[in-house]
Amino acid sequence: MRTRERERHELSIPQFLRPKTISCSSLFAGVGLNNQRRPLSISPPDSVSLSRIKAALLSFFPSRALLSLSLASFLAGYCCNISNGRRGFPRIRSLHGSVALQILRLQKGQAPFSRSLSERRASFVLVGSDGRVVLDSSRARKLVTNAVATKGDSAAAISASKPGHELLLFEALQEGLEEEMERDPLVCVMGEDVGHYGGSYKVTKGLATKYGDLRVLDTPIAENSFTGMGIGAAMTGLRPIVEGMNMGFLLLAYNQISNNCGMLHYTSGGQFKIPIVIRGPGGVGRQLGAEHSQRLESYFQSIPGIQMVACSTPYNAKGLMKAAIRSDNPVILFEHVLLYNLKERIPDEEYVLSLEEAEMVRPGEHVTILTYSRMRYHVMQAAKTLVNKGYDPEVIDIRSLKPFDLYTIGNSVKKTHRVLIVEECMRTGGIGASLTAAINENFHDYLDAPIVCLSSQDVPTPYAGTLEEWTVVQPGQIVTAVEQLCK
Repeated sequence: MRTRERERHELSIPQFLRPKTISCSSLFAGVGLNNQRRPLSISPPDSVSLSRIKAALLSFFPSRALLSLSLASFLAGYCCNISNGRRGFPRIRSLHGSVALQILRLQKGQAPFSRSLSERRASFVLVGSDGRVVLDSSRARKLVTNAVATKGDSAAAISASKPGHELLLFEALQEGLEEEMERDPLVCVMGEDVGHYGGSYKVTKGLATKYGDLRVLDTPIAENSFTGMGIGAAMTGLRPIVEGMNMGFLLLAYNQISNNCGMLHYTSGGQFKIPIVIRGPGGVGRQLGAEHSQRLESYFQSIPGIQMVACSTPYNAKGLMKAAIRSDNPVILFEHVLLYNLKERIPDEEYVLSLEEAEMVRPGEHVTILTYSRMRYHVMQAAKTLVNKGYDPEVIDIRSLKPFDLYTIGNSVKKTHRVLIVEECMRTGGIGASLTAAINENFHDYLDAPIVCLSSQDVPTPYAGTLEEWTVVQPGQIVTAVEQLCK
């Protein structure tokens, strides 16, 4: 950069707007996606208007340099040019195809959210496992500040006056996402191939055609950039859903998720909310190899300010998706790659589940089995064998990985006095380890036996099918563990 340009940059960019304070991708994205819709409210220590931020960004990035930047910074720079009366940038053909399409739409004067959407007036319902239906017109539930979720309604189960309709799990996620996009024009989706391709597992199929390319935004293969873009958009009032094509790829965005997504509400003194949903497939599939078989729940569990949930059925997939979108907190929704084709009948009525509640899958008396995601089905398979052998296991799908629903878990421990945890996460530092610590700290006096935790082995997932099965907990191991616990 030339000396004069560097001096101009130092004079134009306020100190608190430099990358050490707010990441470039987040700031650029917030300006770019939300251009002329809502002011970017930052006020430490001197209030700076949106136009000054745009002018500062424009002075920092000459047109030629913008061609090599990420999608987030390009959109922001382009909007800066619009605000200053320019006609965009040359060499649009050299950009990612979806970006070029969006730029051409902007040049034609089409607003990012030009489609008129009907607002639903009816409030949504929370369905409890006891059959109670609670009307709730609030936008979102607040984040539980401690590690223990408080008890509102009990865990969710199907309760509807009509027969409902059958959906596969990926279709249930799609239906929940589409309902929220129709209800709230601030909801948008971004990620690799989420547009006209419909997502790697077709969760966003048809949404680009219905809502346009700026609400269903195809991004380059740049996880750190488009996750930062989503966080920046959330800072300015949008409600983005960021899809990771595979959860393992989101390790590239770990800095954005940790330092910005989880902490900006706190570090901004409450000036910003980050209502973002980060979702995608993960877990051990069928011979996907080590890098595509990651279980990252434990990676994100330690980040302050983030909620985590894991869906396991079409019913709770839709309910958790809708709840996560409406929440004012950042939520990571874990989906298992092998559960997308599960089919279940779900209610025709709109429903939303709680992000902080576990689900009672099977009541029992002899032992509490805590599990989530794909392992729910291994546990239920083992439960059939255990019942034939005279055991009565209580199975709980914890669902909320952060915070734990210790109300439901604690009541079960007080009844059975024995706990078995079954997870697909790694044994060292996994969800099971955190759950074991929480139960020992809160319910140690009610335990008649040490807690047993069955987890995946601490090895990279082999490609060979037989070896892959050996690394994951199988139903036979669950049966053996319960027999030893109940001696």
